Amino acid sequence: MEALQSYSLFSFSSNISKMKVLGSPSIPNIKLKQRTEVVALGMLAPRKFMQKKKKVEVFKDAADEAEQKRWRKLMNEIDEAGSAVSILRNQRAKGQALPRDLVLGTLVRFKQLKKWNLVSEILEWLRCQHWWDFKEMDFLMLITAYGKLGDFNKAERILRYMNKNGFPPSVISHTALMEAYGKARQYNKAEAIFRRMQSSGPEPSPITYQIVLKIFVEADKYKEAEAVFETLLNDESSPFKPDQKMFHMLIYMYKKAGSYEQARTLFTRMSERGIPQSTVTYNSLMSFETNYKEVSKIYDQMQRAGVRPDVVSYALLISSYGKARRQEEALAVFEEMLDADVRPTRKAYNILLDAFAISGMVEEAKKVFKSMRRDKCTPDLCSYTTLLSAYINASDMEGAEKFFKRLKQDGFEPNVVTYGTLLKGYAKVNDLEKMMKIYEDMRLQELEVNQTIFTTIMDAHGKNTDFGSAAIWYKEMESSGLEPDQKAKNILLSLAKTAEEREEANRLVGNIASHFTEGKKSQVSELLDDDDEEDEDEDEDGNFVSVKDGGNQEVSEHNSNSLDGNDSSDFDEDEDGVEVGELFSVKPNELVC
Repeated sequence: MEALQSYSLFSFSSNISKMKVLGSPSIPNIKLKQRTEVVALGMLAPRKFMQKKKKVEVFKDAADEAEQKRWRKLMNEIDEAGSAVSILRNQRAKGQALPRDLVLGTLVRFKQLKKWNLVSEILEWLRCQHWWDFKEMDFLMLITAYGKLGDFNKAERILRYMNKNGFPPSVISHTALMEAYGKARQYNKAEAIFRRMQSSGPEPSPITYQIVLKIFVEADKYKEAEAVFETLLNDESSPFKPDQKMFHMLIYMYKKAGSYEQARTLFTRMSERGIPQSTVTYNSLMSFETNYKEVSKIYDQMQRAGVRPDVVSYALLISSYGKARRQEEALAVFEEMLDADVRPTRKAYNILLDAFAISGMVEEAKKVFKSMRRDKCTPDLCSYTTLLSAYINASDMEGAEKFFKRLKQDGFEPNVVTYGTLLKGYAKVNDLEKMMKIYEDMRLQELEVNQTIFTTIMDAHGKNTDFGSAAIWYKEMESSGLEPDQKAKNILLSLAKTAEEREEANRLVGNIASHFTEGKKSQVSELLDDDDEEDEDEDEDGNFVSVKDGGNQEVSEHNSNSLDGNDSSDFDEDEDGVEVGELFSVKPNELVC
């Protein structure tokens, strides 16, 4: 295909879609002479599936219609109030019990919505009501709710009550208590419950194994997770075969550990054992790769296997093209996603937004930002910060300043990443006065400064060959309890010109290195290295990446977490309530806002 001089990307994406259907192995490489003309005027045209459709409801009769509307009104009132008991109490006629179907329907619905706080509130209220016969299944649902909430104290209390009143030991109650310990990071207690179940019962269920594997992986107990998984693979001794979710959890473990080959091996074992490979399986493999060619190969392999890509799949591919500065392909994949009637989420939009922001393509980024509002994917703080970075990467500090003011006018509170992005812009244009003003504003907001902030300030002083100031900020980083990264060390060493400066630089670098090496926790395995300790850093081009900013939460839930703007999990939740979690999340340029 020739360069896109006479094609809009709208038509380009359609061609890609046709080639995918015909089995083309990968998206063709396109070279543009004018990269700033990537986006056509008709980009991101609205699709029919984005239009709100009126649902047609069918009722059995007038009485059923009235009952359904009454129940929905009740659910809306509870949702608005944030509490259930006061609303349910008002529904009772004087001296009359609430209809059992209404109560059960409400409990089941909140269970499906994973609103475990409301489930536990309703059940605790029902325990005190003379008109409600609180049975064993009610107790099991209550302890399950406390397990999901991580409230092990209340879970323990319910379990003791059940034992005292003669209810037989249940795999559900023990699994719920184990999960409560895991949610509260009481990993040793959770493991003790599991080992006790293995030795003396009740016998663990598949749900129990799914949860304990998740707990082991979260606790970095990789050897224990592998040992449990291997016992399930043993056909002679295992009570049941490992399911798809267990394989996914182990694949995630290897992703967390950075062990790609072992994840690939596990992927092959899934095929050998006849375990279905779903979209999540392929998404997990795509999330390992950083090279867009490899991500595209896995994407095509998924399509050849007849597995339909979801919004996570497209976002992973868009992200890989964006990082490679192949904005035309990133947009084409986004258009292909729309053509496939896959509804974009805020996270997917943020990733496309970042693909243009990386290269400072402000106008294109603004069009994506505008499209978000049109498609009811309201921009969040991460969206604003990403668009701010587009101005920074274009060296348009006047535009960045105006947009930073707009960000606050729109009701957002800048976090450490937002401030860090603006600070990086001033450092880039060597405006030390404004850079330090941003730093002081951060301190006034009581935001926790991270490594990259200090390193950026050091680098700015380094450009002015100011060894003294760089050394002061290096020491400030140390006194803040942060380990200077390699870039900070290199800056300090490069600035040392005299023998005295070189001696001080070597002393500082050596002291810090030995100080932070001492006392580091040992790794569970040489091959399994936890990446959860990664702080904010910069990529090769100086973009802020992979931030963990102390107490600041990820504003747009990247991440965290699946690429679903409704915050649903990448993995489903079983009816019995095992939540595997948002394991394979994608962040714009790995940017946690």
